[in-house]
Amino acid sequence: MPQLGEIRKAKELGYTGSGKYIWHACEGCGKQRWVLLRKGKLSYHRCMKCVQNDPLLKQKRSEQRGEKSHYWKGGRIKDDRGYIRVLLQPEDFFYPMSEHHHYVMEHRLVMAQSLGRCLRRWEFVHHKNGVKDDNRLDNLELTSSLGEHSANHSKGYRDGYAKGYQDGKDKRIKELEAEINVLKESGPCSS
Repeated sequence: MPQLGEIRKAKELGYTGSGKYIWHACEGCGKQRWVLLRKGKLSYHRCMKCVQNDPLLKQKRSEQRGEKSHYWKGGRIKDDRGYIRVLLQPEDFFYPMSEHHHYVMEHRLVMAQSLGRCLRRWEFVHHKNGVKDDNRLDNLELTSSLGEHSANHSKGYRDGYAKGYQDGKDKRIKELEAEINVLKESGPCSS
């Protein structure tokens, strides 16, 4: 067993890199371990366990969660499959539906809110137009079997995309017409 303060090269210890390590005792619990030296100084004075259990750091981490975090993006994220996920708090009625890290798929949440109850795991919510982030209630359909959901997907790929595209196009045309009418009513610009 090495002596406290003993210094060895990374390769001697079987570590990668060319740094030096010192045999050091944690200032919190006294556990001895190899610690990387940076510019001749210890990189860590305490072991990971002591750092994680530090009450001041725990408080600081809890103060930086959710809306207080500098990473906060409003509690809505788009996952790698194109679905929108919404962050739920434990006191939320629909929290039991949440999955990984307190997030729930937005289309499932919209359907559950319209029904006034949490959805069961075997209930599927289908996007009628096939657009995964179009979570309007009139675009969602509740199915109770995987086979029915798969059949809806096939049908959606045949005719849903065209309808969803046309619905969005019609909505945008109406918005532009309203803007034109507002501009006509305001009269010509005077310089």
